[in-house]
Amino acid sequence: MSVSTQFRHIQEEVEHVERACGRREGSVQVIAVSKTVGAEEVSEAIEAGARDFGENRPDELVRKATLFPEVRWHFIGNIQSRRIPDIVSHAYLIHSLHTLRHAEKIDHAAADLGKVQDVLIEVNVSGEESKSGVAPAEALGLVQACAALPHVRVRGLMTMAPQGDLEVAQKCFDDLASLREEIASKLDAEHASSFDQLSAGMSEDWKSAIAAGSTMVRIGRAIFSASF
Repeated sequence: MSVSTQFRHIQEEVEHVERACGRREGSVQVIAVSKTVGAEEVSEAIEAGARDFGENRPDELVRKATLFPEVRWHFIGNIQSRRIPDIVSHAYLIHSLHTLRHAEKIDHAAADLGKVQDVLIEVNVSGEESKSGVAPAEALGLVQACAALPHVRVRGLMTMAPQGDLEVAQKCFDDLASLREEIASKLDAEHASSFDQLSAGMSEDWKSAIAAGSTMVRIGRAIFSASF
């Protein structure tokens, strides 16, 4: 199938799962993870209706955001300190913040640009050593520290579930949703009102993530790979 056909198919499936879970239609954003494809595939996805794209490398984020400024670009990769100005210059939302040191540098870069940078705190819910992210017990402290930075706005949490076992993934997503609720209950009204996003679920497990309350699913192969 073509990229446009696969994107439309995913969008229809997301809407079906929203209804099945009692979610409001349109409550889940599909982020087309374009890190393995070029401009032609991105253009085709845009023509099919895609409005949010994810990149994990600063160079590709800058290149594609410059080519396609009409859509929203999400940074979903590992944050390197020296590339933070490039990321902040082009990212609608940063999904992978998990250290205060980087948050402070994002704050400085955003101040230079006269913007407030929306971010998600990456949480290592599964506890896997191979995954990045703050430990669940430390997430509240990081959110509160970031709340003191005038040019950073924490919109919610992000996680990656272990692959290969949907039951394990479902528990991971459920735990993330519970953690978001717990943290929100401890924030002041202003910060709690904007702390409403969960980025969870990829090509293999996004349906489980929506059932748990995810508001953003990051889908690459199911949109851009003909062999998925």
